[in-house]
Amino acid sequence: MIIYLHGFDATSPGNHEKVLQLQFADEDVRFISYSTLHPRHDMQHLLKEVEKQKRFSDDPFPLIVGVGLGGFWAERIGFLCGMRSVVFNPNLWPEENMEGLIDRPEEYRDIKEKCVTAFREKNQGRCLCVLARNDEVLDTQRIERELSRYYPVIWDETQTHKFKDISKQLRALSQFKLDARDCA
Repeated sequence: MIIYLHGFDATSPGNHEKVLQLQFADEDVRFISYSTLHPRHDMQHLLKEVEKQKRFSDDPFPLIVGVGLGGFWAERIGFLCGMRSVVFNPNLWPEENMEGLIDRPEEYRDIKEKCVTAFREKNQGRCLCVLARNDEVLDTQRIERELSRYYPVIWDETQTHKFKDISKQLRALSQFKLDARDCA
């Protein structure tokens, strides 16, 4: 099972395309939507929904995938729910770059501070990060500096922020999901 978390633009037609592409890695892909506007509520909602999806799946090694803001959540929710995650251009600092777009951007800072201390050290190797060199929204070099100490990073030379085409990364994503069995 793969759980897919959209970015800030929940209604983008690219979300459907990514879900269809993810089905080449695993037939069972589940889309979980969230408001994007209320971080604390989103976190509670996502934790509840991800745990529910895990209960209704017989996959012993589910994967959570997120793009942009969904990457922020996939890394954290994956850790808290004991799942591996794959993040595409994760928005690691929404409290900085989403001011004016959401009601309470400072809640992201609170979530990061109140999550588990040094969670990336505890989550080391359990997340795969895919970054676009042509991301027009986020500083992917900064993201790489932050995450490469903990997770493998794959660079894509052609995609932009929304990562419309993830087909080149599906093999790595599938292998990352399969590697969970070796780590169990």
